[in-house]
Amino acid sequence: MTKTTSAPAPVLGTRALNRATLERQLLLRRSPSTAAAAVRHLVGLQAQNVKPPYYALAARLDGFTPEALSRLMADREVVRIVTLRSTIHTHTADDCLTLRPLVQPARDRELAAFRTGLAGVDLDRLAALARELVEDEPRTMAQLRAALGAEWPDADPQSLAVAARCRLPLVQVTPRGLWGRSGQVALTTAEHWLGRPAGPAPEPETVVLRYLAAFGSASVKDMQTWAGLTRLREAFERLRSRLVTFRAEDGTELFDLPDAPRPDPDTPAPPRFLPEFDNLLLSHADRTRIVPPAHRGRHWQGNQAYRTLLVDGFLAGVWKLDGQALVVEPFDPLTRRARGEVVEEAGRMLAVMHPGTSYDIRFGTVRA
Repeated sequence: MTKTTSAPAPVLGTRALNRATLERQLLLRRSPSTAAAAVRHLVGLQAQNVKPPYYALAARLDGFTPEALSRLMADREVVRIVTLRSTIHTHTADDCLTLRPLVQPARDRELAAFRTGLAGVDLDRLAALARELVEDEPRTMAQLRAALGAEWPDADPQSLAVAARCRLPLVQVTPRGLWGRSGQVALTTAEHWLGRPAGPAPEPETVVLRYLAAFGSASVKDMQTWAGLTRLREAFERLRSRLVTFRAEDGTELFDLPDAPRPDPDTPAPPRFLPEFDNLLLSHADRTRIVPPAHRGRHWQGNQAYRTLLVDGFLAGVWKLDGQALVVEPFDPLTRRARGEVVEEAGRMLAVMHPGTSYDIRFGTVRA
């Protein structure tokens, strides 16, 4: 009897992965999608600061205006909440009510780091009291520390407030997060803010499919990095018959949706100005599809992330608004043509994000 062997999985090189990811991230060509549809497709936008989600959509959508996202937030169709990787994201209301239960194990792990400061605290009672407090009126973390500290005077006040944030799905209420508005962080529960109960956590397989649609082709470890979760291998295995597989150049197995776009590696990729903390740079264990090894870590300094520039689809520099100038600091010298394309894209971004304001566009010293 002749033994048959399956053909080896095709290899996807770095540029192939780059173009596939850019296409799904709406960065290879701008999408006519609405802001709400884009936030859903991207499974949320990293939102450690207020402005990044706005710049993220400006880079991805045709016809976007900051007011479009701000209006969604004011109407409670999108919210700011701690979810993926235990960081703040802007999610649709539906995703807020389902993804937060999915990532609860990560919040439980975070809470474990504060157990010393929570000695003797009944966490179920704390969650019930905190819910009562924030649903009575939105509370700041300082107000939560004070109120919970009065109940447990021997506990660490900061640990008490963190425990409330870990045990409850707390959203940041407006005006925090609105474009052109300011406001301190005040919290209430997602259910109270949105006027409906949280749904059950989705099956992991459902989220795998959504992750691949927005970030694939990708490995199990890539998705675990994106979600801040572990033990997702079984979900991928249950989906294996519905997926296609590839290999990265280092041999890592990659999964993908059969009909997902995988553009030619030579497809042109225009420059893009991205905000700090953009999910494009944070959602894979192997980030070489976007970040060349020579530039690894150059868009960070300590805990500070810089706004980033893509040229030919890859991280190529950082940028900032300095007074009335947009300053680009490339990591390597740019060709005349690339500089022209960067200037053109900068002008487009400024017209969208800062209409009516005049900025000089200049290149700083090549960043060491």
